Amino acid sequence: MSDRGGYGQFCPVSMAAELVCTRWTALILREFLCGSTRFNDIRRGVPKMSPALLSKRLKELEEAGVIASVDLGTGGSEYRLTPMGRDLEPLIVGLGQWGHRWIESRLSLKNLDPSLLMWDMRRNLKPKPLPARRCTIQFLYPELVEGDRHWWLVVDNGEVDMCKIDPGFDVDLLITGSLRSMTSVWMGITSFGEERTAGRLMIDGDKALARSINNWLGLSTFAPLSRQVA
Repeated sequence: MSDRGGYGQFCPVSMAAELVCTRWTALILREFLCGSTRFNDIRRGVPKMSPALLSKRLKELEEAGVIASVDLGTGGSEYRLTPMGRDLEPLIVGLGQWGHRWIESRLSLKNLDPSLLMWDMRRNLKPKPLPARRCTIQFLYPELVEGDRHWWLVVDNGEVDMCKIDPGFDVDLLITGSLRSMTSVWMGITSFGEERTAGRLMIDGDKALARSINNWLGLSTFAPLSRQVA
């Protein structure tokens, strides 16, 4: 940690901040708390972070005892939170709750990122309410460039895959609208009903899937929280 300097104070807040408040570290810890354990999965949660910096931060967290590297015995490895790292959960969750409650929604909706949104929706999706068959849900964001415009979530046998290239399956449900509208719904700022009524989101395809969308398309962990700022 010495290469980043420090506050030079004995206060526990100061010492904890030297570790947790470095750039990207809180987001990496968020990814661990969301269930990511492998390097590539963590990267999907921080798509604007360089691989080199991610490696550096993971090494720092490992040296500090917050995470541990586990050899899977198949030529691969993964990271897991130690008891010390798990003890940070109330801090990271509380930070997110504070941000959701108090940060003005128009400011938060400036930071739109289709990769992060789709990755979050992928890991929050609840397969159980869906039919016991493969279901393919396509998301179309017409205003984005071609490479970011089309996304697919494929649910099969309880597993959820995210695709940026057409998986070749028949689409059961097509959700079309702006990235801002979908992000707003996912964050709990608005609802599917509000966005559809306003004409900002359209849902086409299997009517049963469309009616039950609030049951299976899990929203942000923070979506149920009330907001103090309009």
